[in-house]
Amino acid sequence: MKHRIEALRKIMQENRLDGLFVTKQENWQYLSGFTGTNAILLFTLSDNYFITDFRYLEQAQQETEGFHIIKPRTVVEEALADQITSLGLNRVGFEGDNLTYSQYAGYKEKIPGVELISLFQAVEKIRQIKDEQEIEDLRKAASITDQAFDYILDFIRPGVRESEIALEIEYYMKKQGAQKSAFDIIVASGPRAALPHGVATDKELAAGELVILDFGAVFAGYHADMTRTVVLGKPDADQQKVYDIVLTAQKLALEAVKPDVKCSQVDLVARDFITVNGYGANFGHGLGHSVGLEIHEKPAFAPRDDTVVRQGMAMTVEPGIYLSNWGGVRIEDLVLVTGSGCEILSRSPRELIIL
Repeated sequence: MKHRIEALRKIMQENRLDGLFVTKQENWQYLSGFTGTNAILLFTLSDNYFITDFRYLEQAQQETEGFHIIKPRTVVEEALADQITSLGLNRVGFEGDNLTYSQYAGYKEKIPGVELISLFQAVEKIRQIKDEQEIEDLRKAASITDQAFDYILDFIRPGVRESEIALEIEYYMKKQGAQKSAFDIIVASGPRAALPHGVATDKELAAGELVILDFGAVFAGYHADMTRTVVLGKPDADQQKVYDIVLTAQKLALEAVKPDVKCSQVDLVARDFITVNGYGANFGHGLGHSVGLEIHEKPAFAPRDDTVVRQGMAMTVEPGIYLSNWGGVRIEDLVLVTGSGCEILSRSPRELIIL
C-alpha cells in the first residue's frame, strides 16, 4: 500500500494540501486494505490516520498497516473533524465527487477555520494503473468467470429460464472462490437480446434464439467482466452475419489497444467497422470501460474519452449490435494493456457456440 499512498501524497503536494481525507469505500480499501463498510482515512504529509467505529476496530488492526487507528467518541465524521483540528491542518482536500453537499456543509460548520479543497478523481487516477497484486486478483476473477462459462454451457437449452441460468452461474462462481457476482447477471434471449443490459428474467429460452450472457466474478474485491453470445440450434444467415460483424469489430479493436493511443481512437476502430457494415445506429454504447475494485471505472473506450491508454490499465472491449424485436450480439473480453499491445485475460472461445 505504501506506493499507493506515496502517489497520493504527490497529489497533495501538487495541490498545496497539508491534509486529505478519503470517504469512498473502494478508495479506502485501495489505500489501506480495509474491507469493512465504515471508515474515513486522513492523510497528512507525514502520517496516516484510520477512523472507524467500534464494530470494525479489531478488523482494522488486522487488515491495515502503517495507520494510527482512531476510535471515535461518537461518529466517524465528528472524529475526523476533531483530528483535523488537533493536528492544526489548514488546507485539507476531500473527494468532491463522493461527498454530498450536506456532508460538506457539516464539515464546514465543524471546522470553520479550515480551507476545504475539492479534488476530482484523485485516488481513482492512481487506481487506473494496476499493480502486480491487482493484476493477479484480476486474473483470478477472470479465470473463475471462464470456468463458469464453460460450466453453464451444458445447462443452457430450450425451456430453461433466464433466471435459472443466472442463478446457476452465480452459485458456481461462489463455489469456485468468488466473493460474489460482479453485477446483476445478464441473460437475455431472443428479442430480449436487443436490450444491452437485459438482466435475467423468468423468460424461457426457445430454439433458434440468440442468448447473450454477461457476467463476472469478484475475487479479493476485483471484478471480472465477460460477455458471450450463443445460439440455440443452427444460426440463420442474419444471426451469423451479425455475429461475424461484431466478432471482427472486436478483433480489430483488440489489435488497436496499446499504450499512447486515445481511448476514443480504439472505440472508433470498432464503431467504424460496424457502421460501414450498416449497423452503426445499432451500436449505441461505448466500446468498453476500465475494471478494478469497481465494475465501471475510468477511463472508457468511448467516443468522447480522449484519455491516453497506458500500460497497466485493465479494460473491457465489448462491441455489440442490437436490433429491436430481433435480438442482439455482444462479445466482451477483459484485457490488460501491456508495453506493446494488450493481453486478453478472458480465455473463453469467441467464435459462435451452437448449442
